[in-house]
Amino acid sequence: MGTQRTDPTVSEARALDFQRVRAASLALVAGLSEADAQVQSMPDASPAKWHLAHTTWFFETVVLEAVEAAFVPHHPAYRVLFNSYYHGIGEQHARAQRGLVTRPGLADVLDYRRAVDARVRAWLSAAPTTETLSLLELGLQHEQQHQELILTDLLHLLSCNPLLPAYRPPAAAPPRDTVPLRWLEFDGGLIQIGHAGQGFAFDNEAPRHRQWLAPFALANRLVSQGEWAEFVADGGYLDPRWWLSAGWDWVQAQGIEHPLYWRPDCSSDWQVFGLRGVAPLDPQAPVAHLCLYEADAYARWLGARTGLSLRLPTEAEWEHAVAGDAPAHLAAGAFVESETLQALAPLPADGLLQAMGTLWQWTSSAYAPYPGFKPWKGVVAEYNGKFMANQYVLRGGSVASPRSHLRASYRNFFPADARWQFSGLRLAMDRD
Repeated sequence: MGTQRTDPTVSEARALDFQRVRAASLALVAGLSEADAQVQSMPDASPAKWHLAHTTWFFETVVLEAVEAAFVPHHPAYRVLFNSYYHGIGEQHARAQRGLVTRPGLADVLDYRRAVDARVRAWLSAAPTTETLSLLELGLQHEQQHQELILTDLLHLLSCNPLLPAYRPPAAAPPRDTVPLRWLEFDGGLIQIGHAGQGFAFDNEAPRHRQWLAPFALANRLVSQGEWAEFVADGGYLDPRWWLSAGWDWVQAQGIEHPLYWRPDCSSDWQVFGLRGVAPLDPQAPVAHLCLYEADAYARWLGARTGLSLRLPTEAEWEHAVAGDAPAHLAAGAFVESETLQALAPLPADGLLQAMGTLWQWTSSAYAPYPGFKPWKGVVAEYNGKFMANQYVLRGGSVASPRSHLRASYRNFFPADARWQFSGLRLAMDRD
């Protein structure tokens, strides 16, 4: 990163990006009541109001504090209240108690956003350095991550309401055609994965490095709701043969019998709750909100039924299969900009379907540093590296992800029991 002043046209472009991303967050919470934006449904989720405040805190604390000569915080208490996990910055309010922070209210948080936005725009008009402008880009990418979390957390919150209210009005499902599961073969060999150096990437996507892959095959599409219903009907959640030891302990301890947001109705069929409300199970739509334990168990179960050695793909296999045609996969995805807010079934086509913009796809890869990984410097050194333990990598983005936020090298990560995300399953197997 350099310290030279940016070209004014670059600053103007970044100002437009800033306005677009910040407006997108407000659009996601439009129509929410004060109560909707306040409640925290579980420790892993955060109130929508907190997301709005925390992303603003990031721009104020990480960007403005670094560039304003006479920096003064909007409110001194916000430095602690809306700090997520940055120990280098200072104390944080307990994550599980974010829903108890009733004050500042939603109107105050929106005022906070407007005030910080005005300060950021003033700074951008003064031709910032390329080094400080990179902090703004990180802030935009950070806010896009929280836009997805706003939707995942709101879905969990609304699912806890006996009325099962819809986040957005129900929409007619698009026509769905059955796409048989086929296997796409890849030769493997010595390949490269990781960010290629063009455009933004998080530090955990670098450095680009070589890996050896044995020949493998990937399923052409994601596992569907109808296929998962067969797993449930066959007692898949009741048979320890299919489960990792920690997964079976999780099933038993939590009393898990079906995917999150599935609900039996009076006719013994399944209904599925989503951001558009409750709808009958769609056999052709991909099954969503799986944790890694569930995805792994299904692969073992189906492998036993078919005689195939099925498994989850590694993240290197996934990236190798997708990266060569990433622009087409991004164009075909149903990201949050499409406002579908539901995982779409694939259309009949050749090649790899639902690669990006349908559901995050679990891999068998532990979230670990790439060879030669170096975290960012300064306050953002804590952004990714400190979480590289007891997590697994997901790839591809989902219907809740912003399209401009994704690329083939993007590494998402969650613990093995996390399933409130828009996460699904693509099967893999070794080739003889």
